[in-house]
Amino acid sequence: MSDATVKTGVEKWLDKIPYQAALLGVCAAIAAGLLVGVDNATRAPIAQRQMEDLQVSLEQVVPHELHDNNMVAKPLLLTGADGKEVKVYQGTKAGKVTALVWETVGFGYAGEIRTIIAVDPDGKILGTRVLAHKETPGLGDKIEEAKSDWITRFTGLSLGNPPEEQWKVKKDGGQFDQFSGATITPRAVVKSIHEALQFFAAHKTEMLEVKP
Repeated sequence: MSDATVKTGVEKWLDKIPYQAALLGVCAAIAAGLLVGVDNATRAPIAQRQMEDLQVSLEQVVPHELHDNNMVAKPLLLTGADGKEVKVYQGTKAGKVTALVWETVGFGYAGEIRTIIAVDPDGKILGTRVLAHKETPGLGDKIEEAKSDWITRFTGLSLGNPPEEQWKVKKDGGQFDQFSGATITPRAVVKSIHEALQFFAAHKTEMLEVKP
């Protein structure tokens, strides 16, 4: 048998489906191994960065003098109205809860608006900040504390202050300012903060119990 004949036979075998399937499987296994390796290598740094970002966010809404514990160490896990898990961070001092912080989500013009809210044991807002959004620059992004003081105006408010019917933007008959050309965005934030206060009212007993 000539070399040419052998080569042609090998080439024909390489063209067969079982070989191609095996080769694809090997490539997929290599790719999966690489992905697992990258995930394992980056998981810890990413988690550390997320923890640092969370610490920064908490410091923006909870005055340092209000607590003497590590608020992110043992979050309280509760269930929201939508059935999803809600992580509540407790600030404590002298063995008593002094602040509670959690994330609430509203839906604006361009999608989710993630907001962090802090309240005292009576349900009065200590501070709120927008964590992430995709609203229109120059219009909807005024919900950011860096762009305007609008988000800071919730500080000191509570579920009964203002009254229930006033928890709306002015265009809808409420007390909160809307933005020119971007009513949907502030409407979503007002609604989500109001819902967060309702969440506190529903879970107040659990939230004020100091975790061991």
